Amino acid sequence: MNTFANITNLTMKTENQAWRDLQMHASAQLRADFANRTLRIARGPAAAEWEQLHTHAATQLRPGFAARVLRAAREIPRRLTLSEQLVFGAATAAVCLLAVVYLHAHNARVENERNLAGWQQLAQEADELDQTL
Repeated sequence: MNTFANITNLTMKTENQAWRDLQMHASAQLRADFANRTLRIARGPAAAEWEQLHTHAATQLRPGFAARVLRAAREIPRRLTLSEQLVFGAATAAVCLLAVVYLHAHNARVENERNLAGWQQLAQEADELDQTL
């Protein structure tokens, strides 16, 4: 009779039980409104929220902003050629693309670091739990 095998089989968790425990622990870490917040973000802002953003943005501009922009545009001494406009547009698009790529990489790195820290903590807790069993 193999007593050691019988004892370890009684104290060791099955793989499915370990995954269920991990899933339960991970779900316990989420805030109660996690699903609602995720769906709300995925759907984007409602029309009323866009109106609030528009109103807030309008208050950030000084009075007469549009008139100053139009006056400055009219004072440009010559019209740009099509090729100059295309080059300017391409340069603007390149700067915007670089900004988007940089911000995405930065945000992805921060999110990865946050997730890794969470998983490391979870792994430590799992190790501690295994040691107590």
